Amino acid sequence: MSADSRPTDISPSAGPAETHLIRIRDETARLAELLAGADPGTPVTTCPGWTLADLVTHVGSTHRWVIHILRHRLQERIGSREVPNGLAEGRSGDPAWLADGAGSLLATLRSTDPDLPVWTWGHGRSAAWWTRRMAYEVLVHRIDAELALGFEPDVPPAVALDAIDELLTNLPYARWVTHRLAELDAAGATLHLHATDPGPHDHPTEAGPPRGGFGGDVSPGEGTEPGITGEWTLTQGADGALTCVHGHDKADVAVRGPAKDLLLMVYGRRFADTLTVHGDRAFLDRWLEKAAL
Repeated sequence: MSADSRPTDISPSAGPAETHLIRIRDETARLAELLAGADPGTPVTTCPGWTLADLVTHVGSTHRWVIHILRHRLQERIGSREVPNGLAEGRSGDPAWLADGAGSLLATLRSTDPDLPVWTWGHGRSAAWWTRRMAYEVLVHRIDAELALGFEPDVPPAVALDAIDELLTNLPYARWVTHRLAELDAAGATLHLHATDPGPHDHPTEAGPPRGGFGGDVSPGEGTEPGITGEWTLTQGADGALTCVHGHDKADVAVRGPAKDLLLMVYGRRFADTLTVHGDRAFLDRWLEKAAL
């Protein structure tokens, strides 16, 4: 079962920045459509303790937080709760309020120099960072809403690949995550992810332990950043430090499967039966618990 709303086709000539702007627009529209006919009190099982009302309020407040960062050219962190979201105390957002915030965010991103230095929590201190980040912030929460309402999420492989890469590129800079990873006391441990979707980013292989790599300058397919190969290797360092490189490598634990299911796994949303694990599954489970956003 899947939601009826579908994203607008993105022109092959669109660059990564324009693609991500379109994705913010379309994913917010899909989320608003889902929420419009739903009970706001519906539990969001992938975000324990949240309801759909909490979900829409979070996404819309995040839109307004990023607008504030960009418009004020902030160089230091400000908490999202310190930025007015236009709601009365104790009130939750609704689909119209969500759409209004997304429109303002898109206008702000389009009118801001992408090279403008601003605070970010990840890799890259410029306004351009927020365009890609927000595309997948909204996508993942659209998935949360679909799962809460009993829909099977639809995420094209190229989109899932770019979303995985965006997360893994930034995860080493997420201090709240690396602080939790330090609790594993697992310096030197490695984790390999391998998307198996046939496509320009990869080649189909027989099921089995990872073997051979497809590194190098491989076209990632529509909607992804250049250089994404569909394979990543994460290495755990001291004190929770984390590094991520593209391409194939041996690891303590490897996970192979469709890009969509790898995406939901690394975000801590679900572990699908389509995923195959080789190596230390117990370590994988512990790592995912600490790394989930």
